Amino acid sequence: MFRNFFATVVGLGLVPSAWAASLVVSHYTGRLYTLEFTQNGASGTLAITSNASGCGTLPAWLELYPEDRRLWCFDESWFGRGNIASFNVASNGQLSMAQQFSTTGNDVHGVLYGGSNGKSFIATAQYSPSTITTYRVPTSSSNAVLQQQRFTMSRPGPNPRQDVPHPHEVIVDPTGNFLLVPDLGADLIRIFSINHSTGQLTSCGSGQASPGDGPRHGKFWTPASSTNATDGLRLYTLNELGNSVSAWTVSYGSGCMSLSRTQTLSTYAAGVTPGSDTKAAELQLFGNFLYAANRADQTFGTDQDSIATYTINASTGALTWVEAANAHAYYPRTFQINRAGTLVAVGGQTSSNVAILSRDVSTGRIGGLIASIQVASRGRPGQEDGLSAVIWNE
Repeated sequence: MFRNFFATVVGLGLVPSAWAASLVVSHYTGRLYTLEFTQNGASGTLAITSNASGCGTLPAWLELYPEDRRLWCFDESWFGRGNIASFNVASNGQLSMAQQFSTTGNDVHGVLYGGSNGKSFIATAQYSPSTITTYRVPTSSSNAVLQQQRFTMSRPGPNPRQDVPHPHEVIVDPTGNFLLVPDLGADLIRIFSINHSTGQLTSCGSGQASPGDGPRHGKFWTPASSTNATDGLRLYTLNELGNSVSAWTVSYGSGCMSLSRTQTLSTYAAGVTPGSDTKAAELQLFGNFLYAANRADQTFGTDQDSIATYTINASTGALTWVEAANAHAYYPRTFQINRAGTLVAVGGQTSSNVAILSRDVSTGRIGGLIASIQVASRGRPGQEDGLSAVIWNE
């Protein structure tokens, strides 16, 4: 109720005199940090309040399930061994270990899926081994692999990084019956049906991206006027190698779902050509707005990359470019909008900072910097170090 009030007063141009929230970030030094954000009017502060370990050597992705107060962390370790860990999250954001088990490593993303509660199994994506792997929940230190699928392709793609398939994310569709895997190496959005009793995944087609797009992440969107989860459903994907976003229509039938790509737009304004080192990283949705983070473009000056903003047509789902906003971070690997839609937390990987930006709930435009803090050590450009993920603890 308080957050709804906060969103209302901000939309009216009023800001509470004091407001606090917590965030959790992961860092490639192997630790997770809890931050406290305090806002006073148009300014604010960030402070590190606690930290925890247990997610291996390169914690790369965080998934928070607020209804359970449970945080899952996935280890990107490249050394033939990794970890998946879950933490209980206290009201102040402090983390305590709940479960941990070993994996074969290189897990760049993970999500819970399946069963009667939608959380009976874990699916993970392994970038270099070209695999996705599943496990049963609850996990244990000796948790056995439930299923592992290795992908192949007949020839390399047009980008040098497309030497083999590179699954980069696992996404559960709004019905909970299908799992999607953006494959950066194969230019595919792989589709799997879910057996809710066993957790088994069965391949049932794919969506074809343009050659060299390199799809990395995706988000589903449903019009506010929809009466069910699939009416007017769209999928938006971020293409890391193509520095673009794509829109897809989603159809269900014959025991599977299908995708049809309808649009691809650059993550830069018309006439702007991204540099050779730029890589799109993450996308987020809020209402009828889509956002995409660009890494290493330094559009706004030294160590100041950009976040692209698009509007989504409420009837057709079509995207329209709006503007680029200052991320106030270098190499923004992840970012997240708070539940009220009033703030954006940006995680700069190389700058190793968390930046809190304002957001206008009516226009969708990202505003100025409210607070920023460096967490642990800075990273090196293009390397797997620095800050890896940031999420709101809500």
